[in-house]
Amino acid sequence: MTWSFSIGTFLGSELRVHATFFLLLLWVGAVAYVAVGPVAALVNIGFILVLFACVVAHEYGHALMARRYGIATPDITLLPIGGMARLERMPEKPGQEIAVALAGPAVNVLIFLILVVVFRVDIDVDTLTQIEDPREGFMARVAVVNLFLVLFNMLPAFPMDGGRVFRAVLSIWMPRVRATQVAATAGQVMAFVFGFLGLFTVNPLLILIAVFIFIAAGAESSFVAMQDFGRHTGVREAMITRFETLQEDASLNEAAAALIRTTQHEFPVIDHRGRMVGILTRRALYAALGEEEGRRMRPITPHVDRDVPTVPLNAPLEAAMEAMAKKQSPAVGVLSPSGGLIGYVTHENIGELMVVSGRA
Repeated sequence: MTWSFSIGTFLGSELRVHATFFLLLLWVGAVAYVAVGPVAALVNIGFILVLFACVVAHEYGHALMARRYGIATPDITLLPIGGMARLERMPEKPGQEIAVALAGPAVNVLIFLILVVVFRVDIDVDTLTQIEDPREGFMARVAVVNLFLVLFNMLPAFPMDGGRVFRAVLSIWMPRVRATQVAATAGQVMAFVFGFLGLFTVNPLLILIAVFIFIAAGAESSFVAMQDFGRHTGVREAMITRFETLQEDASLNEAAAALIRTTQHEFPVIDHRGRMVGILTRRALYAALGEEEGRRMRPITPHVDRDVPTVPLNAPLEAAMEAMAKKQSPAVGVLSPSGGLIGYVTHENIGELMVVSGRA
């Protein structure tokens, strides 16, 4: 995810923080400073940091449960509105999806019980209604916020955990694509409710959450529809077959000329035997031309993305999609039986194929 940076790897997943997370800390601290004073600002910033530690634990609950089913979690990213664990894929068996979805809230339930039962943290009505007040007990607020995380995440609307459980239950009786559409629609309806409440109460965070839910629900619905389409379509039906390639030792000038005379967004790079060695994207080429101004006879080699997956011609389109997702690659090469490059597939042309096939 752009605008995020790594702070380390833990339990096999890279932990990342989005830059906008620090805007949340600044906003929380500023509001408390103006209302109460510097001590309150520090207390509230500390509270947000502990809250997000609980969010990280929640996301690792998902990641560790997914690992039991052979699904890796490459990274977990902290955003101002919560955390996001990026699983390589979601389990499609309803029971497994329910287990993965419930593992996150289960961690928050455990934290709540430890604080209340083991450490005897006292929770009263004031704590429940004034969770943002730094004058309330720190640990009591942490306990309550974990309870709120459970309740919020279990709302039966996508993309919350409750929405995933809802989708999994629906998929027992209906196709997964249809179940996802129902859960996503429920999520978007809830997003409108959150957005209205945010506008009515002048709460920018609630509005931000509403926007995120609306976009994420629609994106998940589109992704599952594309995944189902890929399962029943071959790579040969989707691949681009008329394209220009660049030789591995081509210069930036040659790449620039190819960019002008074609409409390609990416250029497969091949060696002297016609085997694919990587992809030069339009974005990388633009950056290279800016950096190398006046030295455009230099080779494209340093700017080529070499971590590009390939699939055989007889592979299902789903295999190409999974390969692109796993490698976070802009394209996947399609190889002939002899190993030569005969085409490539991008997210864009998969979407175009879905449109012309009436599946979008």
